[in-house]
Amino acid sequence: MNYKFDYLVFIGRFQPFHLAHMGTIKIALEHSQNVVLALGSAQNERNIKNPFLATEREKMILSNFSEVDQKRIKFVHVIDVYNDEKWQKLVKSLVANVIGEHSKVGLIGHFKDDSSYYLKFFPEWEMVELESLEGSMSATPVREAYYRGEIQKDAFPEGTIQFLEQFQKTKIYEKLAQKFVTQDKSNIAE
Repeated sequence: MNYKFDYLVFIGRFQPFHLAHMGTIKIALEHSQNVVLALGSAQNERNIKNPFLATEREKMILSNFSEVDQKRIKFVHVIDVYNDEKWQKLVKSLVANVIGEHSKVGLIGHFKDDSSYYLKFFPEWEMVELESLEGSMSATPVREAYYRGEIQKDAFPEGTIQFLEQFQKTKIYEKLAQKFVTQDKSNIAE
């Protein structure tokens, strides 16, 4: 097959990996030989906003793809760096370690709101800008529902659902859900 790109980079936290993420990767796989997922917030500490480690997110994501497609999906782990210039250099450096020297690289994404400003940090990578995908969503409300014990099955591919069901049985989930409930109650009281 003739692809426009050797690698398309898709940056996200994927906390958790939902159907809009999956749709984006499927589009990327149509345009590129490989996809590099830059997993943000990859430090080894869990919190309500970032409950899953980068290695767990890798497994969650790959569980939704065929073996053939799994081989075309690469990962880089991007820790939080609260300086745009340093973060940009870190992402470029991590991606450079995965791709070939003369590879044609692009960036795939969607300017959904002000939080998408980082997509402009990579002018040397051709942008594949997506319109809002049908049924696009934010991970925040589905993550909050998850802490309340719900798995919104219409929001996730099957592999993610299985991962979330297993994770709900862990002590880590119990602690995060309790922290969420406590935080939620204190926000209501304010």
